[in-house]
Amino acid sequence: MRLTGHAYPWDVLGDRGFVARAEGMETVALAAAYHSVRAATPQHPKHQLVNATHAALYRPVRASVWEGRRLRPLEPTWLSTSDSWDRAAAELRAAGLRVSAWVVLTHNSRLGTEFPDVSVVNCFGDRYPYALCPSHEEVRSYAALLAAEAARDADEVSLEACGQLGLVHGSHHEKTDNAWTRTAQRWLSVCCCSACQEGWSSRGLDPVWVLSTLREAVRASAEVPFADELLATRHAATDLLRAEVLSELDVPVVLHAHPDPWVTGASPGLTPSTGPDVSALVVPAWPTDSAPVVAAAAEAGRQVDAYVTVLQSEEGLIDHARDVAKAGATGLAFYHLGLAPAWRLPTITAMAKAARSV
Repeated sequence: MRLTGHAYPWDVLGDRGFVARAEGMETVALAAAYHSVRAATPQHPKHQLVNATHAALYRPVRASVWEGRRLRPLEPTWLSTSDSWDRAAAELRAAGLRVSAWVVLTHNSRLGTEFPDVSVVNCFGDRYPYALCPSHEEVRSYAALLAAEAARDADEVSLEACGQLGLVHGSHHEKTDNAWTRTAQRWLSVCCCSACQEGWSSRGLDPVWVLSTLREAVRASAEVPFADELLATRHAATDLLRAEVLSELDVPVVLHAHPDPWVTGASPGLTPSTGPDVSALVVPAWPTDSAPVVAAAAEAGRQVDAYVTVLQSEEGLIDHARDVAKAGATGLAFYHLGLAPAWRLPTITAMAKAARSV
C-alpha cells in the first residue's frame, strides 16, 4: 500500500517538525506549480496562513525558456526564494522521503483573466477565467513546458487538472451551489470556445445549432442529441494535452483523474486511452461513500491511489480507508499534511494501518 502525503513548499520551509508529520509516508507530493490559494498552516511555528494570490511556479521562471511566450508562469511573491520547491525537497529527501512534483496545469485564474481567448466559455458566452481550455495548442504547449520546468529533479510527477475544468469552482464568496441540476451543470461545463467549436465541426455538427440547443437544454435540464460528439471533442483535447505533457517528462507520472468520463475539474474524466501511459491514477475518494469510484477506476488492473482527506469529519474515515483498499486502491494519497491540525495526524496513521490490513 503506497502512501503519499500532499504539502506546499511553505509547509516544509521554516518548520523543523514537518518531516515528523510525514512519518510513514513513502512520498511527499510537493506543490511545484499550483493555483492561487489561501492556505491554513495550523502547525507552522511562524505563521498560520499563507495567501498565494496568483498561480505560481515554485521553481525559477527561467527567461531563456519562456521568452516569446504569451502564456508563462509567475514566481511566488509571498516566498523569499525563487526555488522554494527545491529547498523544501532537499529537506524531505534528507529525511529519506521521495519527492513528487505536484503540478496543476489548466487551472490558472491569472492567465485565464489576462488571455480570455484561451479560457473555457459556456454556451451562453460566460467565461470561466480560472480554466484554460486544452483544445488550444497554445495551452497544451504552455502546460507541457510548465510540467517540464516544475519537474526538474523530481522523483515523480503528480499531474492535476490535466484536462478541462468546467462550471464548478470553489471561489471566494461562491454563490452558485445547487443553482442547477446535474444535467444542467454538465452542459454548462461544455467548453464552447472557438477551438472546441472547430472540433464539433470536424465531427459533422453545426456550432450555431449546438449552442442554441445547449442553452435550451440548460434551461429545461434536458438531454442533447449530440452528447457523444461533445465528449469526443473534449477527450481528444485531453489526450493531446496528456501526450504533450508526458513527452516532456522522464520520471514516473501519477495522474489525477475520475472514472466518470464527463467529469471536469482537478481530476478530469478518464478518456478511453487514459491509463497505460501513466504509472498510477489519483482518484478523488471523498466523501466516505466513494469506494465505488475507486473500484471503477481500478478496472482493467489500473494502479489507483485513493485521494483521501483528513479535513472532513473523522467519523468513518478509518473504515473508509479500509473500504477503498478493498475496492482496489493500491495506495492512499493524503490531503493534506500542511493543512491538517495536530489532532488530525493520528487519523492519518490509523487510516494507513486500516488500508494495509486488507
